[in-house]
Amino acid sequence: MNLNEVAIFVKVVETGSFTGAAYALEMPKSTVSARISSLEKRLGVTLIRRTTRKLHITEAGQLYYKECIEAINRIAAAEEEVLHNQSAPQGPLRITAPVELGATLFPALLSEFNKKYPLINIEIILTDRKVDLIEEKIDIGIRTGVLKDSSLIAKKLGTIYFAPFASPKFLKTAGPLKSPKDLEKLSTIVFAPLGTEEWHLVNNNQKQTVKVQKKTVVNDLNLTKSLTVSGMGIAIIPTFHCLPEVKAGKLVRILNNWRTEVRPVHFVYPAHKYVSPKIKAFIDFATDIIKQSLETAEL
Repeated sequence: MNLNEVAIFVKVVETGSFTGAAYALEMPKSTVSARISSLEKRLGVTLIRRTTRKLHITEAGQLYYKECIEAINRIAAAEEEVLHNQSAPQGPLRITAPVELGATLFPALLSEFNKKYPLINIEIILTDRKVDLIEEKIDIGIRTGVLKDSSLIAKKLGTIYFAPFASPKFLKTAGPLKSPKDLEKLSTIVFAPLGTEEWHLVNNNQKQTVKVQKKTVVNDLNLTKSLTVSGMGIAIIPTFHCLPEVKAGKLVRILNNWRTEVRPVHFVYPAHKYVSPKIKAFIDFATDIIKQSLETAEL
């Protein structure tokens, strides 16, 4: 196979003449004609019929052109990817994540990432709504829960779950807690998005529903945690969100092994012919740090 002959054939079809192809490729017209003749001889078919006024692409020529142009486009895309990957990661990088998850994970990595890649300008969008990455021109998203089929590329980072926590002060007067049902008689701080009437907890193959009765309903996770630390009641809080308070002895996980269903956490980003250096740099840098943070939070 002579790829130069293929490239010349494609250019002849695109320009509609040997003269146009010769001009575009900066070579003599006689060379163009000779290469096309050589290609036809090797293939054993006529690709182009020549007349004094116009070139006619045969049916075989049209089919061959269609396949060749697809192959050339793939080669061009591969070259573009290599060139991009050779350049230093730079430019704006827009990242979105759920509010509390992002606020917990990003401080551990953004400062170090900025030191390593000073030419990347990061914009963080923390929101609990589902963001349309393509419509809102977001480069990378962190999402929790089962992902629906889409055109997005996903990379799993770990898992999260909620578990029951209370302050040592509250537990002094709570009495023995042997089963999730024991929570029904106690004061609770309820994080509204989890449901305001009941909690659903699992322990391996066991499942229990807790009817929350003496409750304060809150729609903010930070306030939920603060009220729990103050000794106001028991709350279901994501383990990653209260790790510092547990280490400081301000919160205690109760009913060990009882928790909500595990939810996966993924990086997601739009599918492209190639992944830009800035996206690849952030994913490579952040993946292990986030994975370790989520694993550490499995109290």
